[in-house]
Order: sequence, then structure tokens, then C-alpha cells
Amino acid sequence: MNDVVGTVIDDTAQAGNGGAARAMSEDSAGTALLLAAAPAGKGRVIDAASALPALAAVPPSALTGTGAATVVELADPLDPQTVLTRLRAAAAAPGPLSVYIAGQLHLDRRQGLPHLALARTATATLRYTALPWHWLAGELKIRRPGTTRVVVDLVADAEVWERWAGHGTLLSLGQGTSLYGRVAPPPPRRTVVLPAYLKAYASIWRSGARPPLPLLHEQAAARAGAEDGAVLLATDGTAPTPWPSGAMTGMAPPAGPSAPLTTSATPPPAGPVAAAAPAVAAPAPDPHPAILAAAQAGRHAEAAAAAAAWEQDALRLHGPRSPQAIHWMEVRADLARLAQDPARSCELWLVAARARLDAGGSLADRDVEGAVDRAHHQWERLTDPARAQALAPALVALRERVPGRQPGAVEALRRRLG
Repeated sequence: MNDVVGTVIDDTAQAGNGGAARAMSEDSAGTALLLAAAPAGKGRVIDAASALPALAAVPPSALTGTGAATVVELADPLDPQTVLTRLRAAAAAPGPLSVYIAGQLHLDRRQGLPHLALARTATATLRYTALPWHWLAGELKIRRPGTTRVVVDLVADAEVWERWAGHGTLLSLGQGTSLYGRVAPPPPRRTVVLPAYLKAYASIWRSGARPPLPLLHEQAAARAGAEDGAVLLATDGTAPTPWPSGAMTGMAPPAGPSAPLTTSATPPPAGPVAAAAPAVAAPAPDPHPAILAAAQAGRHAEAAAAAAAWEQDALRLHGPRSPQAIHWMEVRADLARLAQDPARSCELWLVAARARLDAGGSLADRDVEGAVDRAHHQWERLTDPARAQALAPALVALRERVPGRQPGAVEALRRRLG
């Protein structure tokens, strides 16, 4: 089994990832490092290398969000020093850097630190044959903030999974580096899982879509599913990666759908959809007032992180199409509105509308209509033409299916697009 390294340069393809990649200039050349690694033999629990053909089949510009792109592949590398050398060279590149990783996380018991297993990794030789996660963090730390993003599709061993529950920042890459991805718990014995999350990225890109990274993350996570209890990571590099079950907020996890986040001072055009709360003997404290208070006090990052933690908990416990998960997605959309971030709010309302449709909602469902209406409303507030153009295809597709009850909504959208 040997390291496989390939380089592809595309000087003509168009970029358009937006979101966390706003600092990435489409006029500069970007670099994508594709790393797929897992132990050979019985220690392998993920077919990591199967993600590479799917990712290699998309335009290189989709991987980097830039007009020109260099792509480097590492398939089942044998030695951590080899990986470090490639990583160091990629990190030294002047343009935007995107790192995609599929593999297994194992814990170094002596130091209590996570490692990415490589082809020769075994329990007894972990410290010498696996890539320490902090090596990755150290190489990326030197880069200019806002120019680096890491996307992961990982399976954790039992020790990592148990330790992570109490240490939500175990995979933190520090400020300035965006981290998105999916981490699954150990699968049943003798089971090898697929990197479904990264394959979903490739599938979306091959369709021609170029959604902003946060929206792409949510679409891929929904396609990959959360039946196995996987945890989603989403941070723009300004805050630690949250762990679900209220770890970021100190609150108990939700027992069921909660009341929507609303504010009488600045109501949305048609407030977030209410979900009926079942009667329980001892209800957990309602997190919504604390989240709303933080947002109204201007602590928007804190409010968004708390809502994201609750959403991840709902995804883990109930699945991506559950009312609980959709509710928290809508709360996050409303928080983005309160933070005066119409692009992010529009993205989240679009995802919420599609989630309701995927969950069985009809095109005439008032909840679906409300989500599309609010996405349209936030899109109309955009002043950045590039951001508006990036979000337009998804909005147009939904608006054509769900024209709403306001006459002329579809025509007004088309007129603005010209």
C-alpha cells in the first residue's frame, strides 16, 4: 500500500463557495489537500479511500472555491512524516487552502490526544504510526485567518468518543480556521462504514450546485443521515467546536420540540414555526429565553453557538428530518436575522424549507411556505451582489415550487435577477 499523490490545476473553472470562504478570492489560486487514511486489515472501520474518486471527479475549483486550483491526494499513506511534509507544503501555499479528511480517530492514552490513523497504525504503535491531530492544528495556525477550511468525515474509536463528550474542543484547530464535518461513533464489530458525508459533497458539486460552505455542510449532513448517532461540526474559526447535549450552554438537553425563538421588538415577517411541546413530568429548563437574551445583548456568536449545540443534540437524538432538528435550524435562522446577517439567515431558511419538504411536508404546507417566504425576505435584504447571486439558484428553485400566498413573488425574484 503506497502513498498516492496527484496534482491537478484548473485555471478556467468558476468558483463560488461563499460563506466561510468569503475571504477566499476567486482571482487567487487555491490548494486542496485530500487525505484519506485508515489502518489496513482488521483495524479498518471506514473505507476512507472511497471518498477520493468521488472528490476527484468534481471540478478542482469546487474543492477550493477559487478560479484556479491545485489538488493533492494522499490515499492510505504509510508514514505520518510523509503526511506532515505534504501538509506543510500545502499550508505554505499563498492562496486559500481547503483540507478534506476521511479516516479514523484514535486516542493516545499516554497524552490523551487524538490521532488520525494511517495504513500501518495499530493500537500498540499509535504514537509512531498515526498523525497527531495537533500536528494538523500547528501547521494551519500560521496561516492568515479566514483563508483555511478543514472538512472531515471521521469515525472515532471508543476512547475518543467517550473523552470527547466531556471535552468539546478536542478537535479544535484554533481561531482563523473553519472546521466542518461529521464524526461518527465506533460502528458495530466487523463493520466498515463509508464516508457518506464527503461523498455527499461530491454529489452536490457534480450536480453543478455551488452552495456556500455552511449550507453545503447542512445539505451533506442531511444526505448522510444521523441514524448512527454521528455528531456534526460547524465552526467558522471564531469559536470552539461545540459538543452537543448543551455542553456549550450548561443547559440540559431538550426533551422534545420547544417554543420558537421570537422577539416582539423585531419580529420576522412571519415568525419561526412553532412546534407543539409534549407534556412531560419534569420539563427541562427552556433554553430559548437565555439564547434570545444573549442575542438582544449583542452576544450573537454566543447565541448562535448555543443554538447550534441544541440543534446538534436534536440531530443526534432524533435525526435530520425530525421536528426537533428543523425547529433549531429555524431558531438559528432567526438568530442570524437578529445579528443582521441576511445571507446566513437566508441560507438557513432555505435548508429548513428543504428539510420540511424532505420530512414529508407538502408544497402548500404553511410551515414550508413560511420558511421559503422568510428566505426570500432575507435574500431581498442582501447588498452584496456576489452573495445574492450565490444564493439565487437555490431560492429560485424553491420559490418556483412554493410560490407562496403573496402575489407576484416569483416574478419579483426573476426581475431582480434580471
